[in-house]
Amino acid sequence: MVWGPGEEAWESKLAALRSYRRATGHLAPRQDAVWGESQAEGLVPIGQHMANLRRRGCLGKDPKRAEERAKQLTAIDEDWNCPWPLDWQRHYKVLADLVADEPHGVLPDIAPGVFVDGDDLGRWLQRQKQPGTWKQLSTEQQERLTRLGVKPASAPPGAPAAVSGTKGTSKAQQAFQRGLTALTQWVEREGQRPVPRGHSGQITVDGETEPVTVKLGVWVSNTKSRRDKLTQEQRTALTELDIEWA
Repeated sequence: MVWGPGEEAWESKLAALRSYRRATGHLAPRQDAVWGESQAEGLVPIGQHMANLRRRGCLGKDPKRAEERAKQLTAIDEDWNCPWPLDWQRHYKVLADLVADEPHGVLPDIAPGVFVDGDDLGRWLQRQKQPGTWKQLSTEQQERLTRLGVKPASAPPGAPAAVSGTKGTSKAQQAFQRGLTALTQWVEREGQRPVPRGHSGQITVDGETEPVTVKLGVWVSNTKSRRDKLTQEQRTALTELDIEWA
């Protein structure tokens, strides 16, 4: 048997991930989350580990080794590399566990202000139901929420119809939708904390094999400066995220 420091470090990481998964039911920690018995025994930066593992090429340059490591992670949690943000996965998994624990498998009422492990689960759930947010979810995300009994709220009377046709596929519209998706992820993770000008975020786009980078700080600044030129639908989407200047 050939055993190197790299393999030993990998096994230690797997052990920490298994322990975290058993305790929480998911592999979707906050990026700043740590895990372990105590500070004295050494805490594992479990959140940073997961963020790194989901990056392209971070399972090793050897294809066979990378494939084997991916299988090991899948054995721990099949959603470890889900195509949506880990913050979304964490909230969803908490809801799924709540449904599983209910005698009749019905999601209980969760109002904004109900926190679970530091996350305002009620506020997150309310946001998923908003038409503008629901529209940004992938088909699989929508299906997962639907199976839990979560459905989008009806659009209020007089609300504009979804943009379609050439206008809906214009570069400007696509850019806005991508910025909105990145902003939604930011709000879910950071709340209403201002987006730093230099911050960039990655989003999943249908038809793209790799995550797309959005210069979110610049997008927010530009969108704010031209808010008088936004369509009513765009303003509504921003308002649903509690963006005051919208």
